Amino acid sequence: MMTMKWEAKIIIYRAESRIAVHFEKDADMMARIKQFAGIRWSQQLKVWHLPDTEENRIKFKLATASSLLPSEEGVIQIEKFKQWLRSRRYSESTINTYKDALKSFFVFYNTKVIADLTNEDVIKYNNEFILKNKLSASYQNQITNAIKLYFKTVKYTKIEIDKIHRPKRAKVLPNVLSKEEVKAILEAHSNNKHKMMLSLIYSCGLRSGELLALKPIHIDSKRNIVILKNAKGQKDRITPLSPKILEMLRAYFKEYRPIIYLFEGQKAGMPYDARSLQLILKQALRKTKITKPVTLHWLRHSYATHLLESGTDLRYIQELLGHSSSKTTEIYTHVSTKSIQQIKSPFDDL
Repeated sequence: MMTMKWEAKIIIYRAESRIAVHFEKDADMMARIKQFAGIRWSQQLKVWHLPDTEENRIKFKLATASSLLPSEEGVIQIEKFKQWLRSRRYSESTINTYKDALKSFFVFYNTKVIADLTNEDVIKYNNEFILKNKLSASYQNQITNAIKLYFKTVKYTKIEIDKIHRPKRAKVLPNVLSKEEVKAILEAHSNNKHKMMLSLIYSCGLRSGELLALKPIHIDSKRNIVILKNAKGQKDRITPLSPKILEMLRAYFKEYRPIIYLFEGQKAGMPYDARSLQLILKQALRKTKITKPVTLHWLRHSYATHLLESGTDLRYIQELLGHSSSKTTEIYTHVSTKSIQQIKSPFDDL
């Protein structure tokens, strides 16, 4: 790899430390980088990134991970925080996110006693680590949430929790597909399982994790509903089941006969793999020649927006999506084109 022109650096990607590798477009380099275990491409960052391990740091001539560890006290406190979160029944994904976020903060101050940390230290960390490394506002929010929650559990501290402020969130509009684009994506696959999975995500506004957790018993054909157990925030909810989707599900069930999960992978009784589900969408996009960077979550956004445009009350959409706050759902009013399309541009009168 030394003969190629490349640059590697540590990044925080989705609350996880990764090694980002930039290099000039080269077929040989591309083939080599793909051989690394855990290598991924980020469409958003336009970079290849791989796990931040001691071995990978050495290969890419970066400072070894041993120099970037919390203090012994920090390691103990992170484990205690993890156990506290678990006792409060936080989801494992939230526990890992908060644990990694707090670890990042403790690594920055690995020579300082935790009880001596102050609000000024939080500000310094934001400026000298988060802003300097151009990390996102959402990641800064995760750090802030983790710090505030952790120091609420600590008896002796100089941190004044109420004075820790979150950054302003960027007002990013959800990405929405037209009904024609959605139809093309859903009809792209001839494989019934692939078609069924994408169709169910859109028709019920599901998160990908919610789809993969579905079991046949969660489909209530008598009441025409889908029951979502322990969805985001450990909340159960129901969503209406389209009669058209129900017929598709019956045909799918006869063909595949799932044992435990509604959608199972190659191994019977095991849920379908999340990355394989993403590949199904990518294959559909290639077949339809849609060049937008569509993700599975776009189908959920499109479901909500299309409901709003058809006249469904925002309060019902909030319930269907499982949003705790109406403010989260209100963002779809900014992407709905129903009212905007009725506005006549003054240009037409020129």
